[in-house]
Amino acid sequence: MKTNQVLTRKMGSFDVFQRTSDHMFNGTLLLKQWNNQSRTERKMDNYFNIQGTGEFVETIMAKENLHTPKLVYVKSRASRGGNAGTWMHPLLFIDFAMWINPAFKYDVLKFVYDQLIQYRNEAGDTYKDMCAAIASVSGREEVSSNIQKIAKAINVVVFGKHQREARNKMAEEVWMKELTSLQSKVAELINLGYLKNFSQIREYLLRIWSAKNQPKELAQ
Repeated sequence: MKTNQVLTRKMGSFDVFQRTSDHMFNGTLLLKQWNNQSRTERKMDNYFNIQGTGEFVETIMAKENLHTPKLVYVKSRASRGGNAGTWMHPLLFIDFAMWINPAFKYDVLKFVYDQLIQYRNEAGDTYKDMCAAIASVSGREEVSSNIQKIAKAINVVVFGKHQREARNKMAEEVWMKELTSLQSKVAELINLGYLKNFSQIREYLLRIWSAKNQPKELAQ
């Protein structure tokens, strides 16, 4: 069972609150901040009464194979505490934030854009760390070749294939997170002495690939 924490993140001049257990955002607290700043009285119910909102909820459910609207948004009965308010699926939260005010659209889109850039930067940083670790267990003449081979192998593990500029062409959030995690793990295992040479690194990645692609029937 996941331990739930509420993360505070910046979106423009506003604080947004996200639960780690299900990744939902608190729409109520965002709306409260907006109303206080703009001195307006936007109502949460007005957003949910829009036909387009209901259609978007159904779209999220269909696209992500969710069997109940409660996996898209949850209206808590609590009036205080960490779980109070209406919690929304990230995509619904983005739609809600842009509904609050058209001028808010820039902050919302920049928030999403900045998150993607952050994942790309983290993937780049862990790649450099991994390359340094690979170099430390490779002969001088083998460093470049070993790094290229391991990078290609990681592309196959994460993206399912290797192709030129794969990390730029397939830079979706879920893949960037997996890429960052795997590169970091490889570097860590090398630096701790568990992977001592190129062959062991390759065998480790092969085990990761095999586990990831094992048929569900054999995993039970």
